[in-house]
This record gives sequence, structure tokens and C-alpha cells, in this order.
Amino acid sequence: MKSGYLMLFQNAHEGLADADMVKKEMELAVLTEECGFDTVWSAEHHFDWYSMIPDNLQALTYVAAKTSRIQLGTGAVILPWNEPIRVAEKLSMLDALCDGRLVYGIGRGLARKEYESFGINMEEARGRFEEAAPMIVEALETGFIEGNGPFYPQKRTEIRPRPSRSFKGRLYGVAMSPDSAPTVGSLGCTMMFFPQFEIEKHVPGVDLWRDAFTAAHGGVAPPPVAIDTTYCNQDAAKAEEMARKYIAGYYLSVLEHYEFLEDYHRDTKGYETYAAAADILKAAGKEQSLEDYVNNQATGTPQQILDKLEARRKVLGDFEWNMMLSYSGMPFEEAEKSMRLIGKEVLPEIRSWGMEPSKRVA
Repeated sequence: MKSGYLMLFQNAHEGLADADMVKKEMELAVLTEECGFDTVWSAEHHFDWYSMIPDNLQALTYVAAKTSRIQLGTGAVILPWNEPIRVAEKLSMLDALCDGRLVYGIGRGLARKEYESFGINMEEARGRFEEAAPMIVEALETGFIEGNGPFYPQKRTEIRPRPSRSFKGRLYGVAMSPDSAPTVGSLGCTMMFFPQFEIEKHVPGVDLWRDAFTAAHGGVAPPPVAIDTTYCNQDAAKAEEMARKYIAGYYLSVLEHYEFLEDYHRDTKGYETYAAAADILKAAGKEQSLEDYVNNQATGTPQQILDKLEARRKVLGDFEWNMMLSYSGMPFEEAEKSMRLIGKEVLPEIRSWGMEPSKRVA
């Protein structure tokens, strides 16, 4: 099983300047190589303390210069917020700098406040995503980008520096809705998702991705990627206490940033399926939703984490495990201890687990 660490850059630290937070977070990101992680990922978010990584390729370039082995993943480039030709150029440049360690992940974006600040109609998100994604993938394979769509009309232009190697097998896509999963599969991307409920509720979406991947590319899809909000401590009581405080705090920030309790997605073209998640939250109530979210994350002692991952694997099949370890104002020394403990006692065990192709479950 492959492992990854997702940079979030959430500044919920009281009195900490953003610039100082960025430096602390970058130290953790660089430490992932020493701790034995396979990939360090970077989110893309704007304009809010929830997550402040406006250019994830820039952040990954810093990590690339400080490391030599670990893969570098965009988790993800939000395509509607970026011009395809600039994305293709930046990817080709960084891939040359890091000798092919770059992994390209894409997403559609979900926060109304980010779309509004960019001046982009959120109802155009799906169209922009579906137009930009194949343009960039094709550019990375051929060295030329072109398009005749309504959002990104692009004359045929050469990408320089030229892409030096294929990105096949290095394409990922975030899919958190039944609408996104088939699109990610048809592009040949490995699906990434954040477990919010018990894993059985995520299986139908994963199977939609698997079916689309096979229909478009033949064979069997690769293992999907599950991204947990994680904390690890040898003391089970301490791990429980930290989870109840910081993982629950992170989930509250998710509800606030994406305005899930406002339920505006129901009436937003291209996001209607997120209404089901809002319905689940409202039916359960905020307190129960927090409890459910914490319980469904792979967190606890090293053995508790291993047990949770193995139980998930029995339902989902083999998967890649990514995790966030710094969030909600957790002291950086605690995040580092958690990372080092996972590197010492969890990653060596899961590295021996399989990475079999992703077969349909349901």
C-alpha cells in the first residue's frame, strides 16, 4: 500500500502570522521523506484561513528542492480556477526539475466563496473542468495544447520546456460526487476521496469510477485513494482526546468553508448531488455528524490505525492511504510526533500490503 501526506495549510493557530505558519507547514512537508511516505500532496485553496495554498505547484517546487525521492502530488489543481495552458507549462517545468517525481491530481472545487472571489460562475464549473482536463492531459503527452471550447479557446501551442516523460499512471482526480466519479474514470485518473461516512456509503461512487475507467481504457482500474484526517499516539486515551478536539474542529471548518448546512448546492447547476450529503448532515444533526466523522477516520494508536485500515480494505479492496496530520490549530510539535510515529510503526506494516487493481465491489 502506498502512503501520502496532504498539505492543508490551515491557520487556526491563535496569534500565528500566516508567513510563520507557512514555514512550519513546509517543515512538516519536507519531513515526510525522512518518515518514509511515498507522496507529499498539496491542496489548492484561496482567500480563507481554512486552507491557504493558492499555488500548489509552487509549494511542491520548494519540497522538490529539499527532497530527492518522494513523489510530489497536486491534490488537486482546481481546473476552473486555472488557465489550462498555464497549468500544462507549470507541470512540465516542475516535472523536469524533479526528474519525473510529479503526480498530477485535478479537482473541480466546491466552495462558493472561492468561485465568487475569482468572479467565476459556479454553475460553469463542470463545463470548465470537463473542457480543461483533456486539454491538459493531451498537452502533457504530445507537448502541444489546443482547444476549441467555449471557456478555453486555445490555438495550437507548443509547451516549453517540452514534457520529458508520459504522465500515464501519474494522473489522479478528486471525486466526491456521483457526477465526478465517471468523469475522473474516463480521463484515466485514479480516484481520490475523503471518507466522511462509513466506507460502505462510498463504495457506489468508487464503483462508478471503476466502471468508467474500464469502459474508457480497458483493463481494471488502479487502487483508489482514501484521504483521512489522522492523529496517532501510543496512548489510546490521548489519541481519543486529540481526535475529539482537533479532528472534530477540522470537520467544523469544512462545514463552514463549504457552507454545507446552508445547502445551496441543491440549487447550483452541476452540484445538485451534494444535496444528499447535506440531507445526511441535517438528519443526523451537527453533533452526531461530528461524532460520525471522527469515528470514520483512521486515527488512534498505531495498532488502532492498522485495524481501521484493514477493515476498510476488506470492504473497498486495496487502496492508497493519504492523510492530513496538521489542521485545526493542532500544535506543530504534536503533528510532528504523530507523523514520526506513523512513519515508524504504521507505514512499514502497510507497505507490505497489496496494491492490486481495483475490482468492483458492489
